[in-house]
Order: sequence, then C-alpha cells, then structure tokens
Amino acid sequence: MKKLVLWLLLAAAGGQAASPLPALPPLREQARMEQQWLARRLNDVLPALMRKHKVAMWIVSMREYHEDPVFRALVSPTMFAARRRTIYLFYDRGPSAGVERLALGGGDNGGLYTAFRDPDTPGRELYLQAQLAALRKLVEERQPASIAVNISRTHAFSDGLTSGEREELEAALGPQWVSRFVRAELLPLEYVETRLPEMLPFYRDMMRIVHGLIAQAFSNAVITPGKTTTADVVWWLREQIRARGLSTWFHPAVDVQRRGRGVVATGAGILGHSDEVVIERGDVLHTDFGITAMGLNTDTQHMGYVLREGERDAPEGLKTALRNSNRLQDIVLDRLRPGLTGNAALAAMLERMRAEGIDGKIYTHPIGDHGHGAGPLIGLYDRQEGVPGRGDVSIIPDSWFSIELNATTRVPEWGNQEVTVSLEEDAGLDAQGARSWILSRQERFHLVR
Repeated sequence: MKKLVLWLLLAAAGGQAASPLPALPPLREQARMEQQWLARRLNDVLPALMRKHKVAMWIVSMREYHEDPVFRALVSPTMFAARRRTIYLFYDRGPSAGVERLALGGGDNGGLYTAFRDPDTPGRELYLQAQLAALRKLVEERQPASIAVNISRTHAFSDGLTSGEREELEAALGPQWVSRFVRAELLPLEYVETRLPEMLPFYRDMMRIVHGLIAQAFSNAVITPGKTTTADVVWWLREQIRARGLSTWFHPAVDVQRRGRGVVATGAGILGHSDEVVIERGDVLHTDFGITAMGLNTDTQHMGYVLREGERDAPEGLKTALRNSNRLQDIVLDRLRPGLTGNAALAAMLERMRAEGIDGKIYTHPIGDHGHGAGPLIGLYDRQEGVPGRGDVSIIPDSWFSIELNATTRVPEWGNQEVTVSLEEDAGLDAQGARSWILSRQERFHLVR
C-alpha cells in the first residue's frame, strides 16, 4: 500500500523523531480497494452464509435516507444512499451457479449486480408499483423455498426492514410468498461481522495512526501541565482527525484521576459530559479515541501520566495497576474462542479474573464496519452477569473485536487510593480462530514531562 508521510511524530522524551504515521491512499485508490473488498464479500462470504443458514433467497428493501444497517456492506464505496426505493434480491442457484444478485432501483454497483430497468421505457428506473410488480415476477420465476427478510427484536443489524417496507413487500408478494418469509437473523449479522484478510494491512495502518496520535496527545507536544485542559486535548484530537482526511464515529474522551480526588474530569466524553479541568502534575490521564476510514472503525483506550517535578517515570504502584489490566487483557484474548457464545466467553473470563484476584470489568464488542459492530456482545460494564440475546450468539472466525476492560488497583504511593486503568485494543481472529492484537497493546504509560 502506498504510504505518504504526513508528519514526524515527536517522542515525549527529548523530541526524537519517531516512526512516521501512515497516510490514507488517494480517494480513487481507496474506492478501488473498497470495491475489491465488496466483490469478495458478495462472491465468497455471502454465498457461504446463505447456505450455512439455509436461506434460498434474501430480500433487502429500503428507501433513500432510511437505509438498512447492512446497506453499506452491500454497495460500492461511491454509493452513499439508497436510490429512491432500492430492493436487492439474492437468490442461491446452487454451488455451481452461485448466488444471483439483482438490483431493483439504483445501479449495478460496478457490475456486481444485475440492475433492472422499466421495460416500457428503456433507461428509466423502475419506480413504485412497477418496482414491486417486477419483484413479484422475479420471485415467482425462481420459486424460493425460503425468503429471508431483515426483522429482529434482538440485533439491530438484522432489523433493517421498516414497517412501511414490510407492508409494501407483503402486499406485493401476497400470502403464498409471505408464508415463506423467515427471520434468518444470523445471515445479515454474520455477513456484516465477517472480516476479510485483505482488510487487515489497511486496518493495521489505521491503528498506527491512532497509537501515534494518542502518543502525541499525551506528551508535551500538546500538554503543558498547569495550563492545558482535558477539553483542549479532546479538540486537538478532533482537529488531527479532520486534518488527515479521517472521520470518527464518536467524540473522543479524556479524563483525569488525581490523588485524593479520584476521577475529576471526563473531558467532553462519549456520554456527553462537559467537565473540564486543567491537567496538573501527578495526574493519571485516560483517553477513549477512535477513527473511521474506508468503511472501517477503530476503538482504543490508553493511559498517560503527568510526571511530578523530579520524577522520571510513573510510580511503581501505577505501573502495577497497568500490569493488572494487561493481565486481564491476556485472560480475555485467551478465552475469545470461536464457538463460544459471548456470554459463555464472558463467564470464563470473569472466572479466571476472579481466581487471580483482579478487581475488573469486561466489555468486549465486535468492531469493523461499525464501531460497536455486529456479532456477540461480551459483557457490559453494568451487565457483568451477561447480556441476554446479544450475548447469546457465537464468536466466529474471521472477525475483529475491540477488547475493552478495566482493572482497579490500590496504589501505595497514593495512600492506597484506588486507581482504575481502562484499556482497549482491537484484536482479530483469523480463519482458524487464532487470536492476536491487530497492532500492539499499551504496556507503559504515555508520559508528560
């Protein structure tokens, strides 16, 4: 992948030049890469999932600006919204012939779909009743044994068929075909969840950008103790995102823990808090930060420490706290195994965590096309007993997870005050289910001198 140097990151110590951050390819190259990913998903991933879940036909129907959550994973990168009404029909003709892909409304997405037009007026798009009549004709010609539609009470990614669209489909197809509707909830869920190996090199570069920006945010390049506020750091991160042609799926958070006071600021974080304090020497810093590029999303939490006068490193008690969270990461990654449900994996993780005497909480979620992605939810911070429904689906190979957790440790140098170290790093499972960090994890505090 072609890489352009945007700037040299200054290390916190001594102003030494660190590795340059990767830059995004030009937009045209991004679109070419995304189109290749789309072709692979439609040609390889979708047919396998339709057969796995015994789906003969899948209909995805939506209107402009009210797109199904699976929409972005079905269309070219140059298609930003559904066209008027767009109906995609997928029909499995068998292993030798493959899955037929038809578009009623909109274009052919770079030749990946057969796009239907009004037979009475060449070049004009199907519209309203003509569109629905064509859909019925196509269904009757193919005689599918089952028709999957996106309806789910549990998974948002499987619940894209709106009430109005459902009424239109049922009226157009009639009782014979409506009786063959099935809620194959795992089909859209796993289609969106499945990651391609080709995505990994680009995603790893995204992680390098994230780690580099956090390293600079938690350094003297951005923070002047006694002057810089938590909100200053948050908005510096936002400006860096914009300057590099990136976007994000949530507003960054920066918070502070201080000896004698605990958490004293949330820095305009993801829950909408607007506390803002001046960062002082001796503060423990935490950020939650992610970026979006080429339809992929990251999610990272790191910790920093502002050295007191005369200090050269964080106190040993804080480093122990960080090691406890690192150990909890080991436990979570080891038990993130294909075939386990999210709730079963959570129970195994928590059992080991408690056996080792770690005071922690686990919230691990899939990531990829979305920040809080499709797939099994492994705990919530206020639901450590498991999450009914969303935690009951299984971990699958070829998926990515944001391993989010925290551990609380008493720090002797702070008068045995509890300090919480919250970490989050993205990890991947390959086709064989082997687990590894996408890039790396934090094992030392970022230091502000």
